[in-house]
Amino acid sequence: MVDDYYQRLGVSRQASDDEVKKAYRQAAKKFHPDLNPGNKSAEEKFKQVTAAFEVLSDPKKRKLYDELGPEAEKLGFDEKKAQAYRQWKSAGSPGMGGMPGMGGFDFDAQGVDLEDLLGQMFGQQRARGPRRGSDLQATVQVSLKEAITGTERNLEVDGRRVTVKIPAGVDTGTQVRAAGQGQKGPRGGASGDLLLEIEVLPHPLVRREGADLYLDLPVTVREALEGAQIRVPTFGGGGTVTLKPGSQSGTKLRLRGQGVPALRGGAAGDLYLVVQVKVPEGASEALRAAAKALDSGYAGDVRSGLTL
Repeated sequence: MVDDYYQRLGVSRQASDDEVKKAYRQAAKKFHPDLNPGNKSAEEKFKQVTAAFEVLSDPKKRKLYDELGPEAEKLGFDEKKAQAYRQWKSAGSPGMGGMPGMGGFDFDAQGVDLEDLLGQMFGQQRARGPRRGSDLQATVQVSLKEAITGTERNLEVDGRRVTVKIPAGVDTGTQVRAAGQGQKGPRGGASGDLLLEIEVLPHPLVRREGADLYLDLPVTVREALEGAQIRVPTFGGGGTVTLKPGSQSGTKLRLRGQGVPALRGGAAGDLYLVVQVKVPEGASEALRAAAKALDSGYAGDVRSGLTL
């Protein structure tokens, strides 16, 4: 069966944007590497559904994918190249494999010279002197942890293996440039650059707002009443926060400097722990008796003043 982005997400080709988002959230939560440590199959599934969501959540990319299928990805979802491909197809080409220099092309060439491209395809290119190669662009997906700690990616570019370091502090839309790692220049010209556009994948537990991170912190009723020293996880290893007596759900505790590091120098953001008081599950006699005893501690109606 031919791999299909709609099948990866389990939605129909007529699915709405909201249906696509819902399907991705469910799949991402199921296969997220942080929730399936060491599970290579889940990691691969996560990459597949994320790649599908990247295309189907973008109206322009989705339109080209619906029209051209997998060929749209090989063209880098570039409308100029798509138009050239349509012309090539109308001339009787069997597909991308028949386009000189285009087989297996996975990167989006920036500043494409359409006349050059068509000339290559139809054998009409005129001889020219050395010319700088095109910049190549690719979208690289990283986890939130990788965005905060930094990472690297090994990529196949023009038949070469290229290792690109991704610095700590990147966000979706950040562009990382690898000088001289783009397309080789025609007739001995200098190579272009490789431009990586970063996409930070959503984390199932942590929310990012600028340089700050937010994580829900479950606490027991006793901890909320009496206060506690609580050990919490961070992307840097861990930390301890002080929960004051009488804390309510929604209370924010801050760990300074445990958020997103500054990409170009400066102070890192903070990690905010949002208290969520967890009531015990079940309804034993002891719990019911404890609940009645707790009621006596309220000074008045907890819903007084609640109006719309």
